[in-house]
Amino acid sequence: MFKIVDSSHVGARLDVYAQNLSGLTRNAAQKLIEAGGVLVNGKASKANYRLREGDALEINLPEVAPLDYAPENIPLDIIYEDADLIVINKPKGMVVHPAAGHSSGTLVNALLFHCGDSLSGINGIARPGIVHRIDKDTSGLLVAAKNDNAHQSFATQFADHTITREYMALVHGRVKANGTVDAPIARHKINRKKMAIDPAGRRAVTHYTVVDYIQNFTQITARLETGRTHQIRVHMASINHPVVGDVVYSNAKQTFGLEGQALHARLLGFTHPTTGNQMEFEAPTPDYFEKTLIKLHKLT
Repeated sequence: MFKIVDSSHVGARLDVYAQNLSGLTRNAAQKLIEAGGVLVNGKASKANYRLREGDALEINLPEVAPLDYAPENIPLDIIYEDADLIVINKPKGMVVHPAAGHSSGTLVNALLFHCGDSLSGINGIARPGIVHRIDKDTSGLLVAAKNDNAHQSFATQFADHTITREYMALVHGRVKANGTVDAPIARHKINRKKMAIDPAGRRAVTHYTVVDYIQNFTQITARLETGRTHQIRVHMASINHPVVGDVVYSNAKQTFGLEGQALHARLLGFTHPTTGNQMEFEAPTPDYFEKTLIKLHKLT
């Protein structure tokens, strides 16, 4: 994979950019750099090298390890599928890829059954076909790559922030107006399962729009300019409007019997990796979200 660094990525760390561009995990990208698999202007470099405009990056991806995870016949809500990609409307409660405590019942297990060998292998054992993810208790749209060329195309689009991702959320309080949160996010220094606003973190930008006020709650749409872990949840909590049902970033009492946050990835847009056509998909409002809104309106 070859890429010329443009002005929008000047100053970025090599490992972070290589991670975004290749679709590898951060740890895998660092190991690849250490092994000389990432060249800057034809030479090996360090993971903390800061990119300059015009730098020529060459990324030589590692061999793919054989898969250990079992295909499982789990029903999928398929929004679109062709030879290059598959767009899934992931249900609330489903983990995207196997990890400690979740070795089965994941989206990856379902994709292995549905797609067979037609999944990209850039991420090897851990995430076949997966180029991005949404939280276990967040519902909505997710795209998976069915070959390495598609995977690399999506990784580049995510790195260049050209993917359209819009979420529907219900948050605590009455948000005064439309706005933007531009605040860097990093792993929490004490609780490693959480993320936090951190000046030393990676830039994160969320644009939110007020849709409706219902009692002391606000329905919003949130459009991601970047895609950091838990970004919307962290950003909305940082402005004192945490997502309803979020037990990690909100101290508010659990409301309406929700199991997890009222957050739904409703819209996903990207450039098709083969045809170059612009594609955009929408997922209908899920039942749990509709029922919560109905309960709120009945109380008004």
